[in-house]
Amino acid sequence: MTVWHYTTNDERHGGKILSATSQAGHLGNPGISIYSASKFAVRGLTQSAARELAPHGITVNAWAPGAVETPMLEAIIHEEAAIAGESYEWAAQQRANNITIGRLSTTTDVANVVSFLAGPDSDYITGQSIIVDGGMVFN
Repeated sequence: MTVWHYTTNDERHGGKILSATSQAGHLGNPGISIYSASKFAVRGLTQSAARELAPHGITVNAWAPGAVETPMLEAIIHEEAAIAGESYEWAAQQRANNITIGRLSTTTDVANVVSFLAGPDSDYITGQSIIVDGGMVFN
């Protein structure tokens, strides 16, 4: 868990706690049940801590990325391409086909949501897990 705190003139806000979860913590995915369970647990902790810490002016939220272009995902896509006997581009497109926006997310896509949650524009949001997955999961 990462703790973010910023100074504000609003005496009602005592700080922010932000956590990383995953879209797999909103919708269980086959083949990664233990991973999904751990991400569902982060959501539960986020919600419980939000209720517990609200009287102290502390908000607690999480961000939940989907398929992000990172070295870990690139390795998975290379493996999927090899198994299918296809190119990396083909395998990456197969993943993107399951995303409403039609592309994998970038680290910037995720960082923008984290920045929002860490800043003052989200002061009245608590106990939430913001999904950043281009439309893989709808709530």
